[in-house]
Amino acid sequence: MKVVAIIQARMGSTRLPGKVLLDLSGKTVLARVIERLRRAKSVDELLVATTDRPEDDAIVEACDRLSVASFRGKENDVLDRYHQAALSVDADVIVRITSDCPLIDPELVDQTVRTFTSEAADYASNCLDRRYPRGLDTEVIRAQALARAWREARQPYEREHVTPYIHEHPAQFKLASLIADADYSHHRWTVDTPEDLELVRAIYQRLGPGEFLWRDVLTLLDREPVLVELNRGVPQKVLHTG
Repeated sequence: MKVVAIIQARMGSTRLPGKVLLDLSGKTVLARVIERLRRAKSVDELLVATTDRPEDDAIVEACDRLSVASFRGKENDVLDRYHQAALSVDADVIVRITSDCPLIDPELVDQTVRTFTSEAADYASNCLDRRYPRGLDTEVIRAQALARAWREARQPYEREHVTPYIHEHPAQFKLASLIADADYSHHRWTVDTPEDLELVRAIYQRLGPGEFLWRDVLTLLDREPVLVELNRGVPQKVLHTG
């Protein structure tokens, strides 16, 4: 079973353009995501899925410097991009990660893959029943399930966000959840706005670029609750509106 983490990345973010190549403690946001995923024991291979737009040449060049393979596909049909990327590397299982999550936790990735395997699921994630902080989202998808979604999904939001068709059709796919021991979902650790980036930079400044895990971040924020205020007012985009 070949497990490939596919990281979606593009320069054209609406709220923070070019965010994945912005600096985060001496490396880019994308580089931080990659180095953390490299610590996940369950992942056999990494692949960055970007778009075929000229502005995303910069993503490909960054991947080359980081010695990570890249794939180019459609900008807005991200489901197609993921499916074609998975086919290009003969992936049996896809771990979907977004490049704006530089606090992604390798141990949570491994736990989600274990949940997927132990429950013989088509899809497993730690955000179906959201209790983990936003920014730790990990989705594990069987290649056959991704292919079926690719064939059958019709709504624009199903194509843009990759997995809604799967988790909104539980009669067709076997779903599994990794659920946190408490509700931490009020924490926002993704990078989509300048305020988000300010928080993540503060976290890296205090914890260093080393091998900290998500509970280390919780401990820091409990100790310095003022940090949480940095991006408290940022609204989360609604799935069905894209």
